[in-house]
Amino acid sequence: MLQQVVKIAKKAGEIILKYYNNLSDISVQYKEDHSPLTTADLKSNRYITDALEKNFGFPVISEESVPEYTTRKNFQTFWLVDPLDGTKDFLAKTGQFTVNIALIESGIPTLGVIYVPAMDLMYYAQKGSGAFLNGKPIFSHSTRKRLIATDSVFHSSMETQEFLKTNGITQVLKFGSALKFGKLAEGVIDIYPRFEGSKEWDIAAGHVILKETGCSIIDLVTKQEPAYNKLSMKNNFFIAGKNEILERYVKL
Repeated sequence: MLQQVVKIAKKAGEIILKYYNNLSDISVQYKEDHSPLTTADLKSNRYITDALEKNFGFPVISEESVPEYTTRKNFQTFWLVDPLDGTKDFLAKTGQFTVNIALIESGIPTLGVIYVPAMDLMYYAQKGSGAFLNGKPIFSHSTRKRLIATDSVFHSSMETQEFLKTNGITQVLKFGSALKFGKLAEGVIDIYPRFEGSKEWDIAAGHVILKETGCSIIDLVTKQEPAYNKLSMKNNFFIAGKNEILERYVKL
């Protein structure tokens, strides 16, 4: 199953890159929350949704097509998809946008793929089987005394800056979209504080990849790992990082 999903993510990335290389031909709309929506988002969404339903049969919840809660609340196993995470990065030509696909079983992400088409980086993991980057095993094994944090290119916040300042974290590398989870999983950075809005499809694939590399995500309201398929699919603020670092910065 995992390798089939990797292929689906790769093909979706190829679709997105056709538009990325010809941005002058792309149409842009804006959602109610003022976030951009492009032809590339919609084409990737259609391909991924069709491919997942055809190959596996499980229902799909995507950023671009969310079933009513009265329907999806009964989903025990389903796909959670962001067909183009980081549309602002896409439009700004930073290359740091991703395709995110996760399988949720009984509320837990058990398979996750994050593909960065412009950089040809494929992060993937399945529960209990380790995590990989372009076919090679990865694990967050950094022993740095001075932590390196990551922050969003377009979605930083005053709360994030205050957290970094309060905790004396001065080294910050900015990455777009779910690429931050990939960089955390491979040990490039140590901690990812998120004090800005996000949705379940932004984090689910990264969540399982992190779990397979000795890291996790902690919801700062519940002090637990994030829940999925909630009535509202908004995430609470969270901190992601190596497990021993989370114990230091989150009072569980």
